[in-house]
Amino acid sequence: MPKISVCIPTYNRAHFLRGAIASVMAQTVSDWEIIVCDDGSTDETPELMASYGDARIHYVRHDRNIGKSNNMRSGFEAATGTYFVKFDDDDLLMPEFLEKTSRILDQQREVDLVGTDHWIMDGAGDRNVAWTDENSRKWGRSELAEGMIQDLLSQVFVTQCLQVGATLWRMKALRQLDYMRRDWQSCEDNDLFVRFAQAGMQGYYLPERLMTYRVHAEQQRLETAIAHLRAKMTYLESHRFENADIESIRQFRMIETQLLLGLRLVEHGETENGRSMLQAGRSHSPKKAIAGLMLSHVPKPFRKAAFGMVRTIVPG
Repeated sequence: MPKISVCIPTYNRAHFLRGAIASVMAQTVSDWEIIVCDDGSTDETPELMASYGDARIHYVRHDRNIGKSNNMRSGFEAATGTYFVKFDDDDLLMPEFLEKTSRILDQQREVDLVGTDHWIMDGAGDRNVAWTDENSRKWGRSELAEGMIQDLLSQVFVTQCLQVGATLWRMKALRQLDYMRRDWQSCEDNDLFVRFAQAGMQGYYLPERLMTYRVHAEQQRLETAIAHLRAKMTYLESHRFENADIESIRQFRMIETQLLLGLRLVEHGETENGRSMLQAGRSHSPKKAIAGLMLSHVPKPFRKAAFGMVRTIVPG
C-alpha cells in the first residue's frame, strides 16, 4: 500500500497531462501512486496512459463524460494511500511537495491537511513572478504564518487562502466527509474546504511555493464563467453560518454572484434569466444592474459588441 495517493483528473488534455504525471515522478520521495481518472476523453489520453509501464500509475477511464466532481470521486475511491492530493491535469507539483507536506502529517497527528503556497504560470508553462506575488497577496497567503491555521473556517471561506491542488490531506479525514459532493461542476473544492472546517478538522499552512497553477485562455470563456457562477450560487446556497459576520459575507457574495451571473447571461443571450438575476443582485451595484438591463434590450447579434463597449466605460 503506498503512503500517498496522487489523483489527477483529466479530460481531453493529453498535451498537459504528460507534464503533470512527470511532476509526480520527479518527486523526492517515491512511496506514491498516481490515479489518473479520465472523464471520457476523446483525444490521445488512452494511448498516453498505455505508454506508462510504472506499476504505481493507474488509469480509471470512463467511456462517457460523468461530470467533474464525479470523475474526481472515482479517483478518490480508487486511492489506497494514507495521504491524498488531487491536482489538475494542467498543473504541476514541485519536486519536494510530497516530501515536505507528508513530513508534517507524519509528525503532527492532530493535523488533517497541509496547505502550501503555489506558483502561477501562463498557458505556455512559464512562471510569472508578478502574477504569483499578486495571487499570494490577493488570497491572504502572504500574511498567513507557518503552523496550525487559526480559525480555519474564516481562512477557507472568507479569505479563501488554500488551493486544493496545493494541499495534502489525511485520507481518514476525507473519508469521514465522503470527499467532494456528487454532480458538482465547479466550486466543489471550496465546498470541501468549508465542510472540512465545519467538521472541526485541523489545518497547517506551509508558506512555500510547492505547486504550480496554470492560467490560460480556456478559463476566460464566457460559457466557462457562466458555469462557474451557477455553481458558485449552488455552493453559497448550500451553507449557512452561525457566526453572524461570516454569514453576512455569504449573503453579500450571493448578491454579488447574482449580479455577475445576470450580466453574463444577458451577454450570452439568456435574456429573461439574466434580467431576473440582475434584479436579484441589483443592490450590489445599481449602476451595473441598470447597465445590464439596458443592454438586455440590444438585439442578440450585437449584444457582445455592446458589452465590450460598455466595459471600456464601466470596467468589471
